Amino acid sequence: MSYTNPAIARKKTVTVNVGHVAMGASAPIVVQSMTNTDTADVDATTKQTAELAKAGSELVRITVNSAEAAKAVPLIREKLDAQGCYVPLIGDFHFNGHKLLSDYPQCASALAKFRINPGNVGKGKKRDEQFARMIEIAREYDKPIRIGVNWGSLDQALLARIMDENAKLAIPKEPRDIMLDAMITSALQSAEQAEALGLGHNKIILSCKMSAVQDLIQVYQNLAERCDYPLHLGLTEAGMGSKGIVASTAALSVLLQQGIGDTIRISLTPQPGGDRSEEVVVAQEILQALELRAFTPGVISCPGCGRTSSTYFQQLTQDIQTYLRQQMPVWRDQYKGVENMSVAVMGCVVNGPGESKHANIGISLPGTGEKPVAPVYVDGEKTVTLKGDNIATEFQQIVEDYVVSHYHDS
Repeated sequence: MSYTNPAIARKKTVTVNVGHVAMGASAPIVVQSMTNTDTADVDATTKQTAELAKAGSELVRITVNSAEAAKAVPLIREKLDAQGCYVPLIGDFHFNGHKLLSDYPQCASALAKFRINPGNVGKGKKRDEQFARMIEIAREYDKPIRIGVNWGSLDQALLARIMDENAKLAIPKEPRDIMLDAMITSALQSAEQAEALGLGHNKIILSCKMSAVQDLIQVYQNLAERCDYPLHLGLTEAGMGSKGIVASTAALSVLLQQGIGDTIRISLTPQPGGDRSEEVVVAQEILQALELRAFTPGVISCPGCGRTSSTYFQQLTQDIQTYLRQQMPVWRDQYKGVENMSVAVMGCVVNGPGESKHANIGISLPGTGEKPVAPVYVDGEKTVTLKGDNIATEFQQIVEDYVVSHYHDS
């Protein structure tokens, strides 16, 4: 899907290659996720990484916080490759990254990118030394880095300095504005330092993550005006369930609509025992709703009302949506363009036929008191009327036949 909305024009950024995935410039906006397994558990982390990749995550970040985790990274990479899962792995380093990357070169080699948080690389003189060591290793292994500033772990020395400078102004800034300035300053100064140490301009990605929607929007708007590095978007600590989804969507949609952002991650707190892949689906749906990318055929369905007292159309909508998403790992390799297909599942005659005609394939199910038949429309034309107990199975077969006949093998 192309940029069909003229209001959306990507801000100019350089291109950074993370493994085989290009970021920035004219590259598609990339979906990223992160495992929540103990990285030292090779099998569990390999399994979850593969699941995230299958769901559509194009980059997967893993925690590297101990010697055991660093030793596990090359084994995880090896197991993923053996499965044919080549998703690039990003190492998330805090506090001891300089030591782990130095002590375990195979870990550095296996990773496609390093994430460095300038707020906890070290303090004082050690901060510069330890940051420099990580940059040196990134240069040695030709790896890009993400300088990821987070408001919850902001460099306190930098913040104190900016607060002191602000106190001397005739009209001091508000505390919130000082925080945003400190975030941006931390990111840009760290990037400048990395380049001074020899890391290429096209090896740096920046992020400034906040947990409040308006703060995130403002900090990224300001950051985008001051640099051309690719920007990684994400509302940190977004929350659980609808709260996290709505807050992330609200923040990222504003920025993406303004052309800001080159990769996104939805930081949802998973439900107990929940599926980690939910954050991938939400990221994809944000991009697809904005018509920035297409990942899976879209399902149009009505909310239901007094005319649709039967739950049949709800179940069919859920079944078709699940079926389409489950098929995409196979279809995306076999049928070029299938992700742009639209399917309508409507619950009564009011809007049912009209919406069905506008979709590639649509079905108008009978509402309360309506004749118990379900007309099916293909590319605007009524092709068949389904009835009886096998409507769901027959409609799914119509969808599958349409995919095979209308989308060419890649």
